[in-house]
Amino acid sequence: MKSSSGQISAPLPLPDARPRLEHLATIRWGLLAAALALTVIGLATVHSASAELGTDYFSRQLVWVGVGLVAMAVAFSFNYHTLLGFSLPLYVLSLVALALVLVLGYEAGGAQGWFRLGSIGVQPSEFAKLITALYLARYLAAPSTRQLPLRQIFTAVGLVALPMLLIVFEPDLGGAAMFVPMAAGMLLVSGVRLRVLFTTLAACAVAGLLIWSLGMKPYQRQRVLTFLAPDTDPLGAGYQVRQSKIAVGSGELAGRGYGQGTQSQLRFLPARHTDFILSVLAEEWGFVGVGTVLLLYAAYLANVAAVAMRAQDRAGILLVVGLGSTFAFHVLYNSAMVIGLVPVTGIPLPFLSYGGSFTLLNFIGLGLILGVDYRRFANR
Repeated sequence: MKSSSGQISAPLPLPDARPRLEHLATIRWGLLAAALALTVIGLATVHSASAELGTDYFSRQLVWVGVGLVAMAVAFSFNYHTLLGFSLPLYVLSLVALALVLVLGYEAGGAQGWFRLGSIGVQPSEFAKLITALYLARYLAAPSTRQLPLRQIFTAVGLVALPMLLIVFEPDLGGAAMFVPMAAGMLLVSGVRLRVLFTTLAACAVAGLLIWSLGMKPYQRQRVLTFLAPDTDPLGAGYQVRQSKIAVGSGELAGRGYGQGTQSQLRFLPARHTDFILSVLAEEWGFVGVGTVLLLYAAYLANVAAVAMRAQDRAGILLVVGLGSTFAFHVLYNSAMVIGLVPVTGIPLPFLSYGGSFTLLNFIGLGLILGVDYRRFANR
């Protein structure tokens, strides 16, 4: 580039969108530390829970954690506004993937919700949750008014209902239910009146009755009936919860010790490395271990709430609230499920349960939340 004096000057530096070293002190390290502590506990528990299964789930989960950490760093390095700009085509692609899995996917756990890529199973419904949160944050952030117009509320509900309906057809009711707390939290923060929100939730309840009548398979109905009357079939549909309660109760205060749980090591407890991993932790480490894990979850969610309250714009607030609401519902429902307070469904525990797609999406969500907080100080 030539200056006014005719001399060639150095080219102007391009703005760098990547995180800078001088801003690393602004990262919410407490949030990251809580997630990593939960991940370490999860890896140790997966190792113990799967020791007698004949498959090395621990090594697989370790690989997914490594991939997740890389994905977290990538998500953090992107300005979330850039991702919001691509959220509409990503949303459309997620709907296409959910439709294709109904035809081309394979069945596991009673639901046809996975694609097989070599030896790896990919669950598009997990990615659909994240992508829907991104697009809904972009859509709800557009109005400048404090309260959303009714037309826009209905559109937002429709945007959430489309992936939910496709997931119900798999059928995966637990995966579909995850969209409800996400949408409710984001709509509430967007300025929706509580009356309108409750009316929408009532409509969801009516839809649930229709699903019970028309869309649920017999084994899913049996799970609900067993929850209402668990002693009617203790060796059948009620077996899983019964064994989980035994595991939780036998741990008492300090637990039986690592790898010493009878329910997990003697294979009495099904799904012990996935949905019921908290039962294994309770049996081996007792009330102390479960209390520690719940405190770490509380610390994680407290940091997420702080990020939402301090985000620099409406889109950032909505994105963090959507991701945080989904995360909180996972923790609350799974914790209640293992002690029989809610019906059994496939809702795993974040950062603890074994699962490739779920682990990967947990870390991507964490990277996005950290990125929203970081760009309060470095808007690049």
